[in-house]
Amino acid sequence: MVTDTKTKASTKKKKKKKGKRTPFRQTPWFTVVWVAPILIAVLAIAVVAARWFVGTPTGAEFLANYPGHSELPEGTPEGFPWWAQWQHFFNFFLIVLIIRSGWLVRTQRKPEAFWTRNNTGRFTTKRPPTKMSLYLWLHLTLDVLWVLNGLIFVILLFASGRWARVVPTSWDIFPNAVSAGLQYLSLDWPAEMAWVNYNALQVLAYFVTIFIAAPLAAITGLRMSPVWNNDWKISRFYPAPLARAIHLPVMFYFVVFIFFHVVLVFTTGMRHNLNHMFSWMPEGSDSWWGFVMFALALLVVVAGWILARPIFMRSAAQLTGKVTSR
Repeated sequence: MVTDTKTKASTKKKKKKKGKRTPFRQTPWFTVVWVAPILIAVLAIAVVAARWFVGTPTGAEFLANYPGHSELPEGTPEGFPWWAQWQHFFNFFLIVLIIRSGWLVRTQRKPEAFWTRNNTGRFTTKRPPTKMSLYLWLHLTLDVLWVLNGLIFVILLFASGRWARVVPTSWDIFPNAVSAGLQYLSLDWPAEMAWVNYNALQVLAYFVTIFIAAPLAAITGLRMSPVWNNDWKISRFYPAPLARAIHLPVMFYFVVFIFFHVVLVFTTGMRHNLNHMFSWMPEGSDSWWGFVMFALALLVVVAGWILARPIFMRSAAQLTGKVTSR
């Protein structure tokens, strides 16, 4: 009886410990509470300073000399072809699920299910079968599709001559980027003419995203993948901790890029911009078709988000390996 009483008492204590809430100061939200006001204050000061500068003769002269965009090489095609529109959607769909699955891989302590590679076939090695969480399997599978989509995009970009729209071709891209930044900060935003030419800040952002951030994400992701053999000599010069230290900031870069990209799309002429990338409407059209197609694309992404769970992923994962619960 005494033992039973002690057992019940210890059980109650455990329940109380489990139900105990984490102090607010120890949660990530506490950082937001005091960081957000500081960022807002800094932004407000920057807006006032930018508006003051562009109102001075020096600022006006600077904007006149550098309007915010560089001239494109002669013959650079205009507009957005059908393949760019389709790949924009595929990239949108894949990157959202890649970020979600990657974050779950990083934060989950006890995965709900695991995937073990079939250790049979022509290219089987003597290594034991690769075992990973089901979310890591999803992350790597989506990565392969994302890299393939990116390679096709880059090939078509150069084959069509549209590379000059997202690759700086002259040194004046940098003062023009400063000019575009001043115009954004002064709340007198640069003219939107994406059908013909991006402003300098957009060009630099797209260049960094396509040709720096995306390759870094792929290269560091490969190093962190279970398929990487630590016995390879290159592993000494390219350790996993280095790849991990780069991979997470690159993910945050994509999150920030997507946030500002979406904000600018909706605040610089929503219907106009969405028609560029989600419909067949000509330049200057104020049709709602682009918005309708974007809404449908968003529904597909939401459906993918919902279906990216072990209960739904199991069937697909079992095509290439064995799925087991924890």
